[in-house]
Amino acid sequence: MKNTVIGIAGGTGSGKTTVVKKIISSFPDDRVIMLPQDAYYKDQGNISLDERKLVNYDHPSAFDNELLKEHIKQLSLGHSVDLPVYSYITYTRQKESIHIEPGEIIIVEGILVLEDPILRDLLDIKIFVDAPADVRFIRRLKRDIMERGRSVDSVIDQYMNVVRPMHMQFVEPSKWYADIIVPEGGQNEVAIDLITTKIRSLLMGI
Repeated sequence: MKNTVIGIAGGTGSGKTTVVKKIISSFPDDRVIMLPQDAYYKDQGNISLDERKLVNYDHPSAFDNELLKEHIKQLSLGHSVDLPVYSYITYTRQKESIHIEPGEIIIVEGILVLEDPILRDLLDIKIFVDAPADVRFIRRLKRDIMERGRSVDSVIDQYMNVVRPMHMQFVEPSKWYADIIVPEGGQNEVAIDLITTKIRSLLMGI
């Protein structure tokens, strides 16, 4: 059976990860696997920590999309890959990796999955998860404070000076490449059910 590659994009805090988790939970036998674009941030270990903090991590150039595209190709050929592990505390790629076996359905999730035209060409189904800007900001604020050790002021400053401009320049325009737009992210049970139904039909060869 040919692998099907599904791209799920959307702004920070839009609910992409929740959507993916709900989809994968419907298929517990590892037939559906996920590659998070966040794991493919470029390693910043060659510069000082202060310099790393100044890198624009919401710009397409922050991602090692070449490695991501190569991993998609290898998984599509039935080969396993080693998923990078990235630290948001040190802004570096860790020595360890996560071994990923190929699945019949490959989900690629991240803010800029639909921005790169070559990456888009590898996707059979393109999905954009949407949510109001204020909701996305509140979710990011809570996540960065609780999971990434950031201060309130630093999150607000980064959002206003980097995240929001990059969203408007790169993420929002990529919405128009989507086959499906999912409003309200993980709360949209109807959309998630439609997507899982489509995946189930692919797995059954219908």
